[in-house]
Amino acid sequence: MDTMMHRSIATIVGTLLESLQQEPREGTVDTPMRVARFYEAFLNPPPVMFTTFENENGADEMIVQKGIPFYSLCEHHMLPFFGTAVVAYIPDKRIVGLSKLARCVQFESSALQNQERITQQVCRRVMQELHPKGVGVVLTARHMCMEMRGVKAAGAETVTSSLHGAFKEDPRTRTEFLTLAGVL
Repeated sequence: MDTMMHRSIATIVGTLLESLQQEPREGTVDTPMRVARFYEAFLNPPPVMFTTFENENGADEMIVQKGIPFYSLCEHHMLPFFGTAVVAYIPDKRIVGLSKLARCVQFESSALQNQERITQQVCRRVMQELHPKGVGVVLTARHMCMEMRGVKAAGAETVTSSLHGAFKEDPRTRTEFLTLAGVL
Protein backbone atom coordinates (compact mmCIF):
# COMPACT_ATOMS: atom_id res chain seq x y z
CA MET A 1 0.00 0.00 0.00
CA ASP A 2 1.49 3.31 -1.12
CA THR A 3 -0.16 5.89 1.12
CA MET A 4 0.62 9.58 1.41
CA MET A 5 2.29 8.82 4.76
CA HIS A 6 4.54 6.21 3.08
CA ARG A 7 5.51 8.69 0.39
CA SER A 8 6.25 11.39 2.98
CA ILE A 9 8.44 9.06 5.05
CA ALA A 10 10.15 7.75 1.90
CA THR A 11 10.98 11.33 0.86
CA ILE A 12 12.52 12.01 4.28
CA VAL A 13 14.54 8.78 4.18
CA GLY A 14 15.72 9.60 0.65
CA THR A 15 16.87 13.01 1.87
CA LEU A 16 18.61 11.38 4.84
CA LEU A 17 20.49 9.00 2.53
CA GLU A 18 21.54 11.92 0.31
CA SER A 19 22.62 13.95 3.36
CA LEU A 20 24.73 11.00 4.51
CA GLN A 21 26.33 10.99 1.04
CA GLN A 22 25.10 7.48 0.28
CA GLU A 23 25.25 7.01 -3.46
CA PRO A 24 22.16 5.36 -4.93
CA ARG A 25 22.73 1.84 -6.22
CA GLU A 26 20.59 -1.13 -7.18
CA GLY A 27 20.18 -2.30 -3.57
CA THR A 28 19.14 1.11 -2.23
CA VAL A 29 16.77 2.39 -4.91
CA ASP A 30 13.70 1.09 -3.05
CA THR A 31 15.14 1.55 0.45
CA PRO A 32 13.17 4.71 1.30
CA MET A 33 9.81 3.02 0.63
CA ARG A 34 10.89 -0.19 2.41
CA VAL A 35 11.86 1.86 5.48
CA ALA A 36 8.54 3.72 5.34
CA ARG A 37 6.57 0.45 5.22
CA PHE A 38 8.60 -0.96 8.11
CA TYR A 39 7.98 2.03 10.40
CA GLU A 40 4.28 2.13 9.51
CA ALA A 41 3.80 -1.58 10.31
CA PHE A 42 6.09 -1.75 13.34
CA LEU A 43 4.81 1.37 15.09
CA ASN A 44 1.12 0.54 14.53
CA PRO A 45 0.55 -3.05 15.72
CA PRO A 46 -2.99 -4.38 16.03
CA PRO A 47 -4.44 -4.01 19.53
CA VAL A 48 -4.33 -6.97 21.90
CA MET A 49 -7.69 -8.35 22.92
CA PHE A 50 -7.22 -10.38 26.11
CA THR A 51 -9.13 -13.66 26.08
CA THR A 52 -9.79 -14.68 29.66
CA PHE A 53 -11.50 -17.70 31.13
CA GLU A 54 -13.09 -18.48 34.45
CA ASN A 55 -10.61 -20.11 36.80
CA GLU A 56 -12.91 -23.11 37.22
CA ASN A 57 -10.14 -25.46 38.40
CA GLY A 58 -9.13 -23.08 41.17
CA ALA A 59 -5.54 -22.61 39.95
CA ASP A 60 -3.72 -20.70 42.66
CA GLU A 61 -0.06 -21.28 41.79
CA MET A 62 2.22 -19.10 39.71
CA ILE A 63 1.79 -19.29 35.93
CA VAL A 64 5.03 -18.31 34.20
CA GLN A 65 5.72 -17.74 30.51
CA LYS A 66 9.43 -17.41 29.69
CA GLY A 67 11.47 -16.66 26.60
CA ILE A 68 8.97 -14.27 25.00
CA PRO A 69 10.96 -12.47 22.27
CA PHE A 70 10.47 -8.74 21.78
CA TYR A 71 11.87 -6.01 19.55
CA SER A 72 11.62 -2.28 20.08
CA LEU A 73 13.16 1.01 19.01
CA CYS A 74 14.97 3.22 21.49
CA GLU A 75 13.08 6.48 21.80
CA HIS A 76 16.36 8.38 22.23
CA HIS A 77 18.25 7.14 19.15
CA MET A 78 15.64 5.19 17.12
CA LEU A 79 18.02 2.22 17.20
CA PRO A 80 16.75 -1.29 17.95
CA PHE A 81 16.79 -3.02 21.28
CA PHE A 82 15.63 -6.57 21.69
CA GLY A 83 15.51 -9.44 24.11
CA THR A 84 13.19 -11.72 25.99
CA ALA A 85 10.46 -11.26 28.55
CA VAL A 86 9.20 -13.37 31.41
CA VAL A 87 5.59 -12.73 32.45
CA ALA A 88 4.01 -14.45 35.44
CA TYR A 89 0.81 -14.14 37.42
CA ILE A 90 -1.02 -15.85 40.24
CA PRO A 91 -4.65 -16.29 39.17
CA ASP A 92 -7.65 -15.29 41.18
CA LYS A 93 -11.00 -15.62 39.39
CA ARG A 94 -9.74 -15.45 35.78
CA ILE A 95 -6.95 -17.03 33.73
CA VAL A 96 -5.72 -15.84 30.35
CA GLY A 97 -5.11 -17.53 27.01
CA LEU A 98 -1.33 -17.93 27.09
CA SER A 99 -0.73 -16.36 23.68
CA LYS A 100 -2.11 -13.12 25.07
CA LEU A 101 0.87 -12.69 27.39
CA ALA A 102 3.28 -12.84 24.43
CA ARG A 103 1.00 -10.60 22.35
CA CYS A 104 0.91 -8.05 25.17
CA VAL A 105 4.73 -7.93 25.31
CA GLN A 106 4.94 -7.59 21.52
CA PHE A 107 2.27 -4.85 21.44
CA GLU A 108 3.86 -2.75 24.20
CA SER A 109 7.33 -3.04 22.64
CA SER A 110 6.23 -2.06 19.10
CA ALA A 111 6.89 1.63 19.55
CA LEU A 112 9.54 4.22 20.21
CA GLN A 113 10.08 3.02 23.75
CA ASN A 114 12.36 2.50 26.68
CA GLN A 115 12.76 -0.85 28.40
CA GLU A 116 11.58 0.35 31.79
CA ARG A 117 8.27 1.59 30.34
CA ILE A 118 7.59 -1.64 28.45
CA THR A 119 8.13 -3.61 31.65
CA GLN A 120 5.69 -1.40 33.59
CA GLN A 121 3.07 -1.35 30.80
CA VAL A 122 2.99 -5.14 30.46
CA CYS A 123 2.65 -5.56 34.22
CA ARG A 124 -0.15 -2.98 34.46
CA ARG A 125 -2.04 -4.48 31.52
CA VAL A 126 -2.03 -7.99 33.00
CA MET A 127 -3.17 -6.56 36.35
CA GLN A 128 -6.01 -4.61 34.67
CA GLU A 129 -7.20 -7.51 32.53
CA LEU A 130 -7.06 -10.34 35.09
CA HIS A 131 -7.14 -8.77 38.56
CA PRO A 132 -4.81 -11.57 39.70
CA LYS A 133 -3.25 -12.00 43.13
CA GLY A 134 -0.01 -10.72 41.64
CA VAL A 135 2.00 -10.12 38.48
CA GLY A 136 5.73 -10.20 37.77
CA VAL A 137 7.48 -9.10 34.57
CA VAL A 138 11.19 -9.25 33.77
CA LEU A 139 12.73 -8.02 30.50
CA THR A 140 16.32 -8.75 29.49
CA ALA A 141 17.53 -6.83 26.45
CA ARG A 142 20.48 -5.75 24.35
CA HIS A 143 20.46 -2.12 23.19
CA MET A 144 22.10 -1.23 19.88
CA CYS A 145 22.42 2.39 21.07
CA MET A 146 24.91 1.04 23.64
CA GLU A 147 26.56 -1.50 21.37
CA MET A 148 26.94 0.47 18.12
CA ARG A 149 27.66 3.94 19.48
CA GLY A 150 28.68 5.67 22.68
CA VAL A 151 30.22 3.18 25.10
CA LYS A 152 30.17 0.35 22.49
CA ALA A 153 29.53 -2.30 25.16
CA ALA A 154 28.93 -5.26 22.87
CA GLY A 155 26.76 -7.94 24.43
CA ALA A 156 25.78 -5.92 27.52
CA GLU A 157 22.33 -6.85 28.81
CA THR A 158 19.90 -4.69 30.71
CA VAL A 159 17.40 -6.34 33.06
CA THR A 160 14.26 -4.57 34.27
CA SER A 161 11.45 -5.84 36.47
CA SER A 162 8.00 -4.83 37.60
CA LEU A 163 6.25 -6.58 40.46
CA HIS A 164 2.71 -6.11 41.78
CA GLY A 165 0.57 -7.75 44.42
CA ALA A 166 1.97 -10.97 45.91
CA PHE A 167 5.12 -10.67 43.77
CA LYS A 168 5.97 -7.40 45.51
CA GLU A 169 4.53 -8.02 48.97
CA ASP A 170 5.56 -11.64 49.68
CA PRO A 171 9.34 -12.21 49.76
CA ARG A 172 8.91 -15.95 49.05
CA THR A 173 6.79 -15.29 45.96
CA ARG A 174 9.28 -12.66 44.76
CA THR A 175 12.20 -15.07 45.22
CA GLU A 176 10.37 -17.93 43.49
CA PHE A 177 9.53 -15.71 40.51
CA LEU A 178 12.99 -14.15 40.17
CA THR A 179 14.53 -17.62 40.40
CA LEU A 180 12.21 -19.00 37.70
CA ALA A 181 12.92 -15.90 35.59
CA GLY A 182 16.65 -16.63 35.83
CA VAL A 183 17.47 -13.36 37.58
CA LEU A 184 18.55 -14.99 40.88
